[in-house]
Amino acid sequence: MPSASNLKILFVINPISGTKAKIAWEPAIRNYFVNLLHSFDFFLLNGKDDATSLKYWIEKLQPERVIAVGGDGTVSLVAEQLLGTKIAMGILPAGSANGMAKELDIPVDVAAALDIILNGDIKPCDAIRINNKKICLHLSDLGVNAQLVKYFELGSLRGKLGYALKVFKVLWRKRMMDVTIKTNKEEIKRKAFMVVIANASKYGTGALINPEGNLHDGLFEIVVVRRISFISVLKMFLNFKRFNPKKVELFQAESAVITTTKKSHFQVDGEYLGKVNNVKAEILKSQLKLILPRK
Repeated sequence: MPSASNLKILFVINPISGTKAKIAWEPAIRNYFVNLLHSFDFFLLNGKDDATSLKYWIEKLQPERVIAVGGDGTVSLVAEQLLGTKIAMGILPAGSANGMAKELDIPVDVAAALDIILNGDIKPCDAIRINNKKICLHLSDLGVNAQLVKYFELGSLRGKLGYALKVFKVLWRKRMMDVTIKTNKEEIKRKAFMVVIANASKYGTGALINPEGNLHDGLFEIVVVRRISFISVLKMFLNFKRFNPKKVELFQAESAVITTTKKSHFQVDGEYLGKVNNVKAEILKSQLKLILPRK
C-alpha cells in the first residue's frame, strides 16, 4: 500500500534507455500518483551537461527522494549528485540490462517498483571512486568485458544471437594483460584476461562474478580472471553461471591501484571509457542512501 506521508520526489528519466519495447515512464508515473498526495517533478536527461543541470534542479527543488529512471549509467549519474547528502535515491529499471536494479531485487513491473520508492527501506550504501572523479556503484572492469561493452555500444544486433556474435568477436581478439594490483593490504602481479572492480555481485544479465559482493560492508572486491573461453563466457552470461573459481582469484580492498603494461579496454557501470593502463579505486563508505525493497 502507498505511504501516507507526503513526499517530494524528483524523477530523473533517461528517454533513450531501454529496449524497443520501452515503457512510457512519465505517463506511467503520473497514473500511479493520480490519487496520492505526494508531489513530484520530472527531469529529462538530454546528454548535454546533464550532471550540472541535474545538480542545479536538485538544489532548487530540494526533493526528499531522487529516482533514477534508466539503466546503470543513469543510476551512476544520479548517485554522483547525491553522495554525502540526506536525499534518498531510488531506481526504476528502464535500461536494457539494469544491473544495479537486479542486484537490489527491484522488479521491472512499474507499480511494484514505485511501491518500493514509497515504502522501501532506506539504507546507507558504499560507492567506489574511480580515478578521483568517476563513481562506480556496480561493476567496473578492464579487459574482455569492457571490450564487449564497446562493441555493444557500436552494434545494432541485440538478443542472445547478437550477444554470442559479439562474445566470439571479443574472444577472437582477446589479449592477456600483465597486471599489477596494489591494494591497501598487498601487491599482486598476475596475467589476466579481465580484472573486475566490484562493489556488487553480478552483471545485468544475472551473471555472478563476485560472490562476496556487499554494498554495505565498506569494502570492494578485485576479481582477476586468469583464464577464459567462449563456452565459459556464454555459460556465465546467458545461463547465469559464475566463472570457474579455479580460473579466478578474488581480493578485498578499501583502495587499490591497478596498472597494466599496455593500455586495455575499460568500463564503469556499463559506460565504455576507452583504453587505460592505470586505474585508481577507493571505497566511499556509506555515502549514498538507497531505497531498497523491504525484507
